Amino acid sequence: MEKTDPFAATIPAPTATRPLLGLTVLVIEDSRFACEAMRLLCLRSGARIRRADCLRSARRHLQVYRPSVVIVDLGLPDGNGVDLIAELTQTEPRVDVVLGTSGDLDGETQALAAGADGFLEKPITSLAAFQQAVLSNLPADRQPSGLRQLPDEVIHPDRMAFQDDMAHIADVLEDPADDQALDYVAQFLGGVARSAQDDVLEKAAKALAKRRAAGEPASTETAKIAGLIQERLTQKLAI
Repeated sequence: MEKTDPFAATIPAPTATRPLLGLTVLVIEDSRFACEAMRLLCLRSGARIRRADCLRSARRHLQVYRPSVVIVDLGLPDGNGVDLIAELTQTEPRVDVVLGTSGDLDGETQALAAGADGFLEKPITSLAAFQQAVLSNLPADRQPSGLRQLPDEVIHPDRMAFQDDMAHIADVLEDPADDQALDYVAQFLGGVARSAQDDVLEKAAKALAKRRAAGEPASTETAKIAGLIQERLTQKLAI
């Protein structure tokens, strides 16, 4: 495994305005909307970004190079991000910074217990909070020198990325929904809806999650979510 991204010819020094310059961030996130937010945060901070949308893809990335920072969503389509966090924090040489991210209430506890250096609660929109989460865990020699003013910028992801997420869940719901698929739909939509400030969709996702946690039939909740998804996809066509 390479120490750094082999496609980077040189490693520029960080500056006060671009404190993550020279870093490569691997974001393991299945939501296009959440990943677009991460892309903007990295762009504003000077960091390069690479994306994996599942554990399998992430492990392929990590076989080729070792990024400076890895940000792992806990709810992924092929498993729990906590497992990858544990792997990354126990592997030598270790990635400089490993952060967990989730919109679940117990997400931070799970990520830190697995060995993560820190946690980003969704939605992640504050540039200052994002930079601080990374910088506070970097080695001293990777820190920008001198005083640095914390930016007050809040990023706003492209709504087209939200529509991509809606299309993704529509595809998931096309197949006969088994228990695992329904759990994934509830988790995925809960985070995306919260990030997009879609209160109606978030409420429906929570209702599905509650049914699933109680082991009760969730056909009514699933049908409601399917209808809401189609409404949002129709809105895209009307634009």
